[in-house]
Formats: sequence, C-alpha cells, structure tokens
Amino acid sequence: MLRAEDLEQTEVGAIRKTPRGYDALAKTMGYDPGRAQKNIPSLGEAKDFVESFRPWEMFSDDNGLEVEGDVHPADI
Repeated sequence: MLRAEDLEQTEVGAIRKTPRGYDALAKTMGYDPGRAQKNIPSLGEAKDFVESFRPWEMFSDDNGLEVEGDVHPADI
C-alpha cells in the first residue's frame, strides 16, 4: 500500500509574479539558457512554458510520474 508520507515531492520549475507579469524557470539537465523567460503575461502561459520542457522526466526512467495541476506557493 502506498502512503502519502512515502511520496517524494520535487520542484521541477518555478514561477514568480512581478510587476511586469510572470517570470518562469524550468529545471533542466545542463546549461540551457532558454529554460527561463521573463515578463510572461499570465500565470497559465508561465505554467505552460515550464511544462513544455517536461522537467519531471529528469527524475523518472519510466515517466510514470504525475504532475500536479496547481501551482503551489514556495515554502518560505
């Protein structure tokens, strides 16, 4: 039986609200300057940008991971 406390959470991207829109960053292997973009007009577009890199694939060989649909605030 799989329990919630046995699951590991990993941040695969980040989105931050700025006065000019949203900045987005997807985690990728190696250096990829295109993985970050500034001044995206909407949260939905910023989320789509991060997801377009499919960053969760770095953490799974079988790609059986599920990505949560909600953007979660950072734990500060």
